[in-house]
Amino acid sequence: MKTLIIVPAYNEALNIEKTISDIKENTSYDYIIINDCSKDNTKEVCQKNGYHVLSLPVNFGLTSGIQLGMKYAYQNGYDIAIQFDGDGQHQAKYLKDLVKEIEEGNADIAIGSRFVEEKKPFSMRMLGSRLISLAIRLTTFKKITDPTSGMRAYDRQAIEAFVSDASLTPEPDTLVYMLKKNMKIKEVQVEMKEREFGESYLSPLKSVKYMANMFFSIFLIRNLTRRKKERK
Repeated sequence: MKTLIIVPAYNEALNIEKTISDIKENTSYDYIIINDCSKDNTKEVCQKNGYHVLSLPVNFGLTSGIQLGMKYAYQNGYDIAIQFDGDGQHQAKYLKDLVKEIEEGNADIAIGSRFVEEKKPFSMRMLGSRLISLAIRLTTFKKITDPTSGMRAYDRQAIEAFVSDASLTPEPDTLVYMLKKNMKIKEVQVEMKEREFGESYLSPLKSVKYMANMFFSIFLIRNLTRRKKERK
């Protein structure tokens, strides 16, 4: 299947070369970097290396970057689109396992999960993940162990959903929407690295706002999504 890796990047000048090298060394898939109007020289680093990149004129945020990548995948006839962070935490060697689940018909969405075979640690950092997993289970009766993982592979049907519905995001609430639409979601065990350079966009205050938004969306918006009729 024709596969595209979407790499969202914001201020990843120190990480993007290592990320793309990892993709090239461990996969044969196409890729596109979505440079979200970085304030550092991410754009210049991409241009210097001849990377495939789309640079936004304004910082729109992760959601707009992924939606743009999905539109690019749809318009260029890709069967699978993979979200793969540009900060160096994801490892491209696992992507073939995600693609395999879709190619074999086991999933419409495959998630690179840290907790399929490993236990989720009891820590404040993972408290939010546990609560979101619980919210998904209460609304869909499905268990997603790593709902905040940004390593996800989507089949053509899921790509089309992003293109046709601008409200969809690369966040856990969209998993609820997809499950309500009877899409199959499969988690695949992966390992992730710690960020080497730069900082996460989620400060303590932003983390609280993020959790509030996720619960509101999961329980009051996505939970009301009508299910599609079962596909034959």
